[in-house]
Amino acid sequence: MTPSVQATPEPQPGLVARLSAEALGSMFVVVVAVGVGIFSNPGAAPLPLALATGLAVTAAMLAFGYVSGGHFNPVITLGNLIAGRIRAVAALGYLAAQIIGSVIGAALIYFVVSTVPVLKDARAAFDVVAPGFGEHAAAQTQLAGVLLVEVLGAALIVAVFLGATAGRRAVPAMAPFAVGLSMAVLLQLGQVLGNLPFNPARATAQAFFSSSWAVEGLWLFWVAPLMGAALAGLAFRGFQGLSSAEASAPADVLGGSDGVNDSFDATIDPVEEIEVQESAGKPDIVPSRAVQAGPVNDDARDFFDGKKGK
Repeated sequence: MTPSVQATPEPQPGLVARLSAEALGSMFVVVVAVGVGIFSNPGAAPLPLALATGLAVTAAMLAFGYVSGGHFNPVITLGNLIAGRIRAVAALGYLAAQIIGSVIGAALIYFVVSTVPVLKDARAAFDVVAPGFGEHAAAQTQLAGVLLVEVLGAALIVAVFLGATAGRRAVPAMAPFAVGLSMAVLLQLGQVLGNLPFNPARATAQAFFSSSWAVEGLWLFWVAPLMGAALAGLAFRGFQGLSSAEASAPADVLGGSDGVNDSFDATIDPVEEIEVQESAGKPDIVPSRAVQAGPVNDDARDFFDGKKGK
């Protein structure tokens, strides 16, 4: 008898490793965002800051996404939690790691700023990049406008992340670029309106080293983006429910084949097809795809590992 061929699943990184990756990635993003913002002129030319931050997000996801899933932002973690792609305990750990990493990143830039002779007041330098509204916003944007843009921007970022890392047609190498470019585009708008970061951890880190008004208005930059993340997570969960219902319903109930989507849905992985054909002639051999790899804690992390859902 020929022994069965089974795929050995790779062990998932432990929670400590995942939290470390989240903290390191968050620190990297904040160092780039705050550093470029202070040592450039984001009010007159917001593109360098927006592009640099978007590229930092992309680089961090490429570097650490296979470990933690590449969140680096509480809104993305909340969206994954509501969408059912991460457990509550892990989400709380991610949130703490993101805040700690962001604060460390801001502290490093604060130290650098304090060593620059032409910058007499480090807190005043941080005020330039701190998120705000009303008199503390470059465009004097009022609270309602900032609230709406933060909700919309966070919802779009979460939607792009969830959409780019879900489904069998998603490409792991392209997801970081989709998220990073989306962040860059939205930051281009946010910088003009009031340094909107669409990232509560980054907003918190910047407020710690800015004037008191930044801390007083920090609540808005938690409430608004988390609202947007919740909306996107609920929408994604609803889409998943609809997809599951359609997949389980008979073809005649769904209106039959559309002739286009079915041609894509019928695509079979060549490796899987070969394994199935070989196993058909050899009962002792089972396809490696049939082996269960154990419980999944984070679909986004598995996505970067190449374990996309079928």
